[in-house]
Amino acid sequence: MVASPLTAMNGERAVVLFFVFRVLSSLPLSLLPHALSLSLLSVFSLFVEIRADGCLSLFKPRPGASSGIMLGAVTLPTVMLSKLIQLSRAFSLQQIEIGELEHMTMEFWAASACCCGVLIFLSILMWCAAYNKNPHFSRSVWDAKFSLSCVILFSVVCCISLATISHTGFNTALKLLWLLCHGFAAVKLIQHLLHTFPCCASIGEALLLTSGLVLYFGDMLACTISKVCRLLVSPELVTIRYGIKRSEIGIIIQGVLLGLLIFSAVFKFVIHLWEYFWGADNSESRQNKEIRRSLIFFASLGFTMIVVAPSWMMIVLDFDVHPILWIFQFVLSEPLKRLSLCIYWLGLIYASVLRFYKISKNSKIERILLRKYYHLLAVSMFLPALIYQPKFLDLAFGAALAVFLVLEIIRVWRIWPLGQLVHQFMSAFTDHRDSDILIVSHFSLLLGCALPIWMSSGFNDRPLIPFAGILSLGIGDTMASMVGHKYGVLRWSKTGKKTIEGTAAGIVSVLAACSVLLPLLASTGYILTQHWFPLLIAVTTSGLLEAYTAQLDNAFIPLVFYSLLCL
Repeated sequence: MVASPLTAMNGERAVVLFFVFRVLSSLPLSLLPHALSLSLLSVFSLFVEIRADGCLSLFKPRPGASSGIMLGAVTLPTVMLSKLIQLSRAFSLQQIEIGELEHMTMEFWAASACCCGVLIFLSILMWCAAYNKNPHFSRSVWDAKFSLSCVILFSVVCCISLATISHTGFNTALKLLWLLCHGFAAVKLIQHLLHTFPCCASIGEALLLTSGLVLYFGDMLACTISKVCRLLVSPELVTIRYGIKRSEIGIIIQGVLLGLLIFSAVFKFVIHLWEYFWGADNSESRQNKEIRRSLIFFASLGFTMIVVAPSWMMIVLDFDVHPILWIFQFVLSEPLKRLSLCIYWLGLIYASVLRFYKISKNSKIERILLRKYYHLLAVSMFLPALIYQPKFLDLAFGAALAVFLVLEIIRVWRIWPLGQLVHQFMSAFTDHRDSDILIVSHFSLLLGCALPIWMSSGFNDRPLIPFAGILSLGIGDTMASMVGHKYGVLRWSKTGKKTIEGTAAGIVSVLAACSVLLPLLASTGYILTQHWFPLLIAVTTSGLLEAYTAQLDNAFIPLVFYSLLCL
């Protein structure tokens, strides 16, 4: 039975459509093709999500969550488009070069290609399932025609846009091929994620993660290819300069993440080789095998992070000194402020984790409220640093992400002697959105606070943009949960737990925090260009999304809030 538009529309979809409409209404005429492509992507993703409601079992999503396909498909392209709007303002004021604007244009189309490729893949899967169930079902044919129409229109608009930023037809063809590779890589990666980590994420969450990873590592690959071409081929023949000038901290974070990716692949390969040649030795005790495996793990990790990743940074991205030496020089350039901040962070983490761990083991307090205390901890840690030491906070976020990734690898692979200990400790802070296979909550909170800060580097004419994650998660989401849990009576839906009182408290608390933060930023030298009516729309929209979505709100709300603050 085909759902009517009214019955198919729910709160989450309505908020996402308003979010997209708000961004599209702020576009200059020069970005009209981008507006058309995002509109097509929104309609296509809504269509796929409605069709997927009846066959979620095909994808083994996280139990209790909706598919979230539309939210996952439009979030990253809309973030890129909002950033493109901001850079268009900068270019009109001659604050940036044309190359930076074209680079962001390619990032937008790459993100859109990733999401469109996954939507095509999901459509094909559902069409095949419907056709196998009933070959004479006419709706499956109509679905295929509609999907094909959206894809063709999207491709035409993409070609027109790329032609306007390319000087030759060869450049346009090469960029289209590059976008096609992004779409193919996204499809393969989301297949791998859903198969390797079943019931760990919804389709929308997996789609956001997939498109983000492909976009980020695709940028690294493009930089590497561009550098190799310049080294091996005459620079005059290399007509495409991919990428922009990166800060030292951005280069280090990229290098560390690339090193961890290489390390994971190398370690698995070495272990497989070892087991193939020496795995038949049954006389060796289990403990000795674990110790040998652990030694291989830490030796490979050390070699990758000290030799391989820094070599890539120095050769490909022209980093002048060894990154570890640069980090020491950077920290000691302002030793009193930065070392004092490190001591403050470590003391706060130690006291909070020790206290909350005991509470989680012995108290009957609800896990969701306990986790919100960590949101408040994030505010107390990150807010002072973002105001007075933003560059150092950038570096600290990268270090924290690397530590989290290494600990999660140790936990998943049960690396002796820390694997089981880390698993027991992390399990004390999990909820229904985590699983034994993969624990993602701490990653989503860290990245939710860090991504707006990282993406606001360079030109920024909206002072609240870097605070998007801290405000929406640390203050808004926390107050909504606490007030809704204690005082909430009126629920947004009959089946949901979110209350109107909680949502109102979250929106009011963020607005109150902004009213305090803006004068404080003005006193430190920021030029205030943030208007209150667009700010009210941004806060209200992100608050309503928190109320309606069943997705991992730590991942989506900061990005939505960031996009709306860019306008």
